[in-house]
Amino acid sequence: MGELMFKGKVAVVTGGAQGIGKCCAEYFEREGAVVHVIDIREGPWFVGDLADKTVLERFAAEVLAESGRVDVLVNNAMPLFKGIDECTYEEFTYAQAVGVVAPFYLSKLFKDHFSKGASIINIASSRDRMSQPQTESYTAAKGGIAALTHGLAASLAGKVRVNSISPGWIDTQSKKYDGPDAAQHFAGRVGTPADIAEMVLYLASDKAGFITGENICIDGGMTRNMIYHNDFGWKFGG
Repeated sequence: MGELMFKGKVAVVTGGAQGIGKCCAEYFEREGAVVHVIDIREGPWFVGDLADKTVLERFAAEVLAESGRVDVLVNNAMPLFKGIDECTYEEFTYAQAVGVVAPFYLSKLFKDHFSKGASIINIASSRDRMSQPQTESYTAAKGGIAALTHGLAASLAGKVRVNSISPGWIDTQSKKYDGPDAAQHFAGRVGTPADIAEMVLYLASDKAGFITGENICIDGGMTRNMIYHNDFGWKFGG
């Protein structure tokens, strides 16, 4: 049996109670890491709202008190998903606090405690480059974290590698998608949390030692599928 990839390493995952975050936490644990999870949902992890500065400070203090350092930080927590018609000023600000400010502040809190060869992986979204109507709070946060990635990579150069992943359509409910839902992807299927977790672990590993400041879109080719009105039976609804 081979050596565990992250044996003795310390990984921090935000929004780790379900979906992509949960899958990442499980993968790190499987590979021998000590994993610290924060989520707003109740459970056997650090429970708190990432939009609250004092929560971030208490969480970081707990991680450092228990583990003394951080080898991997995965900023995954999902921001609020609302559009211009219904999203209030307060809600839009809250979405940016969870989606952009929290990743920045956790990176700052851990800055002097990252191990040599440490890695930050930010979970953005393919919505950082494309949109549906009424998605502004989420889209803005995901665009922000994608840009934050190369900003942090520059500031932390030589200390911490910083990359982001932009997932496309990821099924976190174990549903069965076929027909047009699957066919619109070049890969022929909707994605799974494991598709993202595998890349997270790769980017956190020494194998990715020459990759930093990069955004990797994992969407089965969906954002590369150029479709015009009347192509493949598709009609624009207006």
